Amino acid sequence: MAPTEQEIRTFRRDGVVVLRGVLAGHEVDALRGAVAEVVARPGPLAVQVSDGGDDGDFFLEDFRRWQDLPSLEAVARESALPAAAAALTGSPMVRLFHDHVLVRGGGTPKRTPWHQDQPYYDIDGSQTVSFWLPLDSVPVDESLQVVAGTHLGPWLMPRTFRDGAARWFPEGSLAELPDIDADPAAFDLRSFSVQPGDAVCFDFLSVHGAPGTSDDRPRRIVSLRYVGDDVVRAARPWRTSPPFPELVGVLADGEPLDHPAFPVVWPGDRLPSSTPRPECGR
Repeated sequence: MAPTEQEIRTFRRDGVVVLRGVLAGHEVDALRGAVAEVVARPGPLAVQVSDGGDDGDFFLEDFRRWQDLPSLEAVARESALPAAAAALTGSPMVRLFHDHVLVRGGGTPKRTPWHQDQPYYDIDGSQTVSFWLPLDSVPVDESLQVVAGTHLGPWLMPRTFRDGAARWFPEGSLAELPDIDADPAAFDLRSFSVQPGDAVCFDFLSVHGAPGTSDDRPRRIVSLRYVGDDVVRAARPWRTSPPFPELVGVLADGEPLDHPAFPVVWPGDRLPSSTPRPECGR
C-alpha cells in the first residue's frame, strides 16, 4: 500500500495527507490489543487528562510503549508504515522515533489544543512524519484537524495544554500560535473521515488539534512517528515531551539518532538481533 505520487506531492506541499487502508485488519487488531494493555497498565509517561469520574469524561495518553508491547512494536517495524514514511519524506533510511497512544471515551468534549509537535521534541530536521491511526470509525467533525502549509514554518511557541505555560522555549522566544478558533475560515484546515486501517499523515511541524468526542463515539488512536536521515539530536536544557533522558551524555547536539531507542525500520531493521532492547527512559 505504497503512497501514490499524488499523495507524496500532497504531503510535501501541504504537510498532511490521508492514506486509505494502509494497515491490514490483523494489524489494526494488534494495535487494539496494545491499547487495551495501555489502558489496563499505563506506563510511567502516561497522562490521565480525565479519569471517567462523575462527569463521565475519560482521556488517557501514553508514550514510548513499543519497548514493552510486542504487538505495537510489530506494527511499528513490520507494517507498510516504514516504507510509507520513506516515500513521503524522501529519506532512504527511516527510524522509529516514538509511539503515542490516545484514548478518549465517548462524551469527552475537551479538545486537544492547536499545536506543532516538533518544538516539544529534542530533534532538528525536516524528514518527519506522524501516522495518526484510528482504531474506531471517526467522522470528519471529530477527526484530527491539520492546518495545511504550516509545516514550512515558522516554529511556534509550545505551551502546556492545561495552563498555557511556556515550559519549553523561553517566553517570547518563538512566535505565538494564531487564534485559529476565532476565524477558522481564514485557515486551510484539513480533516478526514477515517476508518480503522486508514492513516492521517502529517509533518511534525504541521499545526494540528483534535475535537472531543460525542456521547456514543469513543476514539482510540495510535500515533507512530518516524524520522529520516536528516534528523539529528537537538539537546535541550529542559525535559522534552516525551523525554529521552538516556540520550544525555550519549548523543551530542547535532549528532544522528544512532541509538537503540530509535531503531532503523527502513530498509529493514539494522539492529543486530543480539542488541538488547533499550529501556524506556523516564
